[in-house]
Order: sequence, then structure tokens, then C-alpha cells
Amino acid sequence: MPNNGKITGVQLNKKHWYEHVPKSVETSQGGKVTILGNQQIQTDRTIPNNKPDIIIHDNEKGTCMLIDIAISGDRNVIKKEAKKILKYKDLIIEKQYMWNVKTKVIPVILGANGTISQSYRKYVSNIPGKHEVKELQKTAILGTAHILQKVLM
Repeated sequence: MPNNGKITGVQLNKKHWYEHVPKSVETSQGGKVTILGNQQIQTDRTIPNNKPDIIIHDNEKGTCMLIDIAISGDRNVIKKEAKKILKYKDLIIEKQYMWNVKTKVIPVILGANGTISQSYRKYVSNIPGKHEVKELQKTAILGTAHILQKVLM
């Protein structure tokens, strides 16, 4: 997702966001924001779903966002969104209890042909930075075209 780093304070090492290869842990200058990619969250209880795609932890505001991204069949976008929210319920409760931070799940689900749910814009607006829905849809469609091209040729 396009983000020039001005919002979170984490600087990208490339000119274009899609060329950036993120580290598993990125921290802003001053340590206000920590972004974790594909990392398990340690908890006291055993929780099976403890590894969201992206975790944005704002130390200053005391908030945490668990972002889970998926490309789904167009007919299953709403089901997949609900499934992602339910998947991390136990983790949210445990994280709020252990670390005393307000935590929420942000499902970023696109259909393979660019279909989005009615709540999609609301969810994506919670993520720091500027995110063009058209650009995200375009990326999903190009990915689908690429897969079809590989399979059919």
C-alpha cells in the first residue's frame, strides 16, 4: 500500500512503495511507531491465530492495529472479511489485557477482480498513510492476470 513514511515516521528505502522490501521490524525515529511484518505475538495463553500479516503499534497513542490482507474470490469477500475479524478476537482480548493497548483488527480483503465490501474504505482509512482504492484494485487485478497468464501459457 502506498505510504511514503511521513505518517508513521518509517522511511522507505526505495523511490516507489512497490520496490520497498520491508524488514520484519521497522521502527520510526524516536520509537513512536513500530511496524512488524509476519511476526508472532507472544501471549500468556496459547492462541492459535497469533500471526497477522502486519502489526502497527503506536507507542505514543497506546494503540495497535492487526492488519490481515487477503485476495479472495469475488463472491467471498464479505465472508472472508468476517472470518478475519473473528479469527483474531482472542488475540485482541489477550493483547489488550497484557499490554494495555487498544487493539483492533483491520481486514484488507479484495476480490480477485477488484471487488470490495461496503466496509472496505472504512477499514483502510484506519491505516496510516494515503491509500487509493483504485490502486489497490488495480494491483489485485494485475496479480490475477499474472497468475492466469502463468497457468494458461
